Amino acid sequence: MLLTPEDVNRIALLARLDLSGPEKQAMLDQLNGFFGIVERMSAVDTSGVEPLYTPLSAVQAVALRLRDDVVTETDQRELNQKSAPAVTDGLFLVPKVVE
Repeated sequence: MLLTPEDVNRIALLARLDLSGPEKQAMLDQLNGFFGIVERMSAVDTSGVEPLYTPLSAVQAVALRLRDDVVTETDQRELNQKSAPAVTDGLFLVPKVVE
């Protein structure tokens, strides 16, 4: 998937970037290089490869350091909502911002 100069212009517009001519060309080259790498990686057959949760587990055994899933803080909803301008049934009320 090669990008065109028009694609770079649109990306720059959406990102609100003011790129000069040479900067646009450099961006085009960099983006096309990136997408080239992605296409090469997508072409590799990984059907028999197990997913890794960390790359380190490919070279050594890694024990997961998971903590027990226990509640460590008390419920302080009422205290947290004291400064709110409007609360109903334990929920913050906010003004409608989208018409």
